[in-house]
Amino acid sequence: MYLGTQLPARHDDDYRVMKQLGVNHVSANPDGSWLDWDRETLEKFRDKLETFGLTLDMLLLPMPSSPVDTQECKDILLAGPSRDQQIDSICNLIEQCGAAGIASVRYNFNYIGIPRTPMEPGRGGYMAEAFRWDLVDADAEGPAGVLAEETIWERIDYFLARVVRVAESANVRLACHPHDPATPPGYMGVTRVLGTVDGMKRFVQMHESPMHGLNFCIGTLGEMLENVSDAPDVTRWFGERGKIMNVHFRNIAGNRYSFRESFPDDGDIDMAKVIEVLRETGYQYMVMPDHAPTLAGENQQQVAFAYCYGYIAALLQSRT
Repeated sequence: MYLGTQLPARHDDDYRVMKQLGVNHVSANPDGSWLDWDRETLEKFRDKLETFGLTLDMLLLPMPSSPVDTQECKDILLAGPSRDQQIDSICNLIEQCGAAGIASVRYNFNYIGIPRTPMEPGRGGYMAEAFRWDLVDADAEGPAGVLAEETIWERIDYFLARVVRVAESANVRLACHPHDPATPPGYMGVTRVLGTVDGMKRFVQMHESPMHGLNFCIGTLGEMLENVSDAPDVTRWFGERGKIMNVHFRNIAGNRYSFRESFPDDGDIDMAKVIEVLRETGYQYMVMPDHAPTLAGENQQQVAFAYCYGYIAALLQSRT
């Protein structure tokens, strides 16, 4: 297991800083349209990162965490007329990643984005994303309309039936992010099927494959638990089965339906215990910051991520 990042580089100096801070592995995408990312394009981008001492470990598929109506591949989630064509294009991209030596890809199956309520202050006045169910408009309409839970599962199954076998052939790991945050069933017209532990378990057991698993977000996990002290034990279940393909290492203050995001040392999840469980279950891929609080001053995101890099690196070097 090793330190990684998905923080986009604004310019080449950001790549230099990543390396200087101890980051050796990254999830990053080349410029331009993903439809044009052939093997040559990906290899050229990979080679550029290697000049900074960085390994291109992962790529983000064109299935982001934004609301479905803003997504380029929305027909995959909505079973629209271009669904098969879009899945074919994603399968081709997975094959190109395998040919270029990119070991993994991450993606979302997200209909309503990442709902949040107003930001809240944390330690020293930093500002962080929050979600309080008592502040939410429970009757808000969503971009996908009203979908039955089993309809969503059917669409996930249709997608996995196509892409898992391609990933196996290409030797590329598939890492799907859980739904952030958990919400009561039917909120904005959908049930967030990957917003529960049972849902995540059902997901990873569909189309069983060593290439099919989760972009395992510790913060999102805490957001679906009534008792966040259960996070290490849940992590163990997925780790023992080899279903963790990437780790988003962030913390929260709170629990299901009511939380504020935090720095990893400033929340309610025992993050050191999570690392211990990952080590015990043989996890061997990236551990990366995800969301980070907003700081005062300049270069707010870069400073916040730098703090998280150091915290993760220290835990990875420690033995409890």
